[in-house]
Amino acid sequence: MAKKPAKAAAKSTAKSKKPAVRSGQGKKGKSVKAKAARPPHALSKKAVARPDSVDLGPKAYSAAELKHFRELIMEKRKETIEELDALKESMMDVTTGEYISESSNYSLHMEQGTDANEREKTFLFASRSSKFVTQLDDALTRIHDCTYGMCKVCGLLVPRERLEAVPTATTCAEYKNTGVPCERGQIALARKRQGK
Repeated sequence: MAKKPAKAAAKSTAKSKKPAVRSGQGKKGKSVKAKAARPPHALSKKAVARPDSVDLGPKAYSAAELKHFRELIMEKRKETIEELDALKESMMDVTTGEYISESSNYSLHMEQGTDANEREKTFLFASRSSKFVTQLDDALTRIHDCTYGMCKVCGLLVPRERLEAVPTATTCAEYKNTGVPCERGQIALARKRQGK
């Protein structure tokens, strides 16, 4: 008879314990799917299916916006040229105008290797900075031609935030990262194929 009260006690404690509800589950333990927040610029699947019904925004940036981007690019260009000049000075001997020789009477073998490695890094940084200046110059040309900010793939405007971060950008970030145009770009390309 001692076993019956133990079983009854076990049943009563089992009834009093409620199953823990995990986050993302309803009262009965069923999964509740959270609605994913869509960015405000995201287009619905219906809009992609019917490209004629979607407004793709302005075709070009205004003169005031282009002026802002020009000032931004000129500032970045000035900073980059200053960095490039400093790198060139560190690679060259100021008195002779030639590259600093790695052979020195006082240098040891390890120091020469370190010096050569530092010179190589400096040369790579200088090369990268020089390429960036060329890209900035190309962006200034596009501003002058009033084509700045237009995606080279779909012809739509690259978002302002992207151009603020990367003023030399010629495509949206999605195309740069995936090789596939964004939804707006896909709609614009579909319209071009339809001849509209």
